[in-house]
Amino acid sequence: MQRIPILKMGPFLLVTIQVDLHDRLVMALQDDLTNMVSKTGARGVLIDISSLDMVDSFIGRMLGGIAAVTRLMDAQTVVVGMQPAVAITMVELGLDLPGVLTALNVERGMELLRSRLGLVREMAHDIDTKA
Repeated sequence: MQRIPILKMGPFLLVTIQVDLHDRLVMALQDDLTNMVSKTGARGVLIDISSLDMVDSFIGRMLGGIAAVTRLMDAQTVVVGMQPAVAITMVELGLDLPGVLTALNVERGMELLRSRLGLVREMAHDIDTKA
């Protein structure tokens, strides 16, 4: 079965979805992310959905479920790159993503995770001590 790669970047996990999601694949992603957060102790999960042209109600609920599970495991989840048509569809379907932070792109998503987790000060301190 096809899997979506999960990359570890410092205290975060990065998921870039490059294929059309179907129910089984998004369920496998939730399981894989849960295992990776547990194994690595990641503090944040960033999910890039910029290549998705459509998100149905099941996938929307699963994104919310991923955020809920990772939050219980002491990690924040940010979804980035949502296309305007996807956002409109989700609103029309009445999908609310409680607990899911959103950002325009990966860079802003990483900034959001760092600020939410208080890592901006820690990273600045690390840079100052290395200089």
